[in-house]
Amino acid sequence: MASPLSVTLAVTGASGVALARSLLALLEGDDRVAHIDLVASPHGLRVAREELDLPDGPLDQLAPRLLGAPAPKTQVHDDRNIGANIASGSYPSLGMIVAPCSMGTCAAIAHGLADSLIERAADVCLKERRRLLLVVREAPFHRIHLRNLLAADEAGATVFPLTPAFYDRASSPDAILRQFASRLLEHLGLPQPNVFQWQGQIPRPGPA
Repeated sequence: MASPLSVTLAVTGASGVALARSLLALLEGDDRVAHIDLVASPHGLRVAREELDLPDGPLDQLAPRLLGAPAPKTQVHDDRNIGANIASGSYPSLGMIVAPCSMGTCAAIAHGLADSLIERAADVCLKERRRLLLVVREAPFHRIHLRNLLAADEAGATVFPLTPAFYDRASSPDAILRQFASRLLEHLGLPQPNVFQWQGQIPRPGPA
């Protein structure tokens, strides 16, 4: 693991920005994580405004606006800033989660393009053999999507579609997202204490 431990979180223009908010909240609350690098594409910012009613404000305040609370560990980057720290392999990082990951971003990453900071940071993870999780959100897939998903996997990324489990009987959409976010962080190397673990039977509701 990198020391101090840092994680990159990218948001692109697919539906499901609420998942990024859940991930950011868990990372901010994780004592093992010293620093979070957050970058959103222009399309990701638009989707956030539409899906979360994200209030307008300066880009460097994106994290507090997403959480509705201070985010002291998070540094926000402009997706056009190809010279940011996460664009270099010399910058220590545990890895990167792209959530949600549009199929256009997946295609760019799978084929080694680096026209934006998100694409370049993902390319750095691949070349440095760091964990890269692509939380793709599309349905149905056509053949180009499927070929790009396979190419991303072959390049070293983990394709992790936004398909939450329901066997934990989560009580709300927010609880479903927290469980899914916890699974993502577990794959990144940050096991979460409250993640549901299958014990061989469906959990039963407690007494009223």
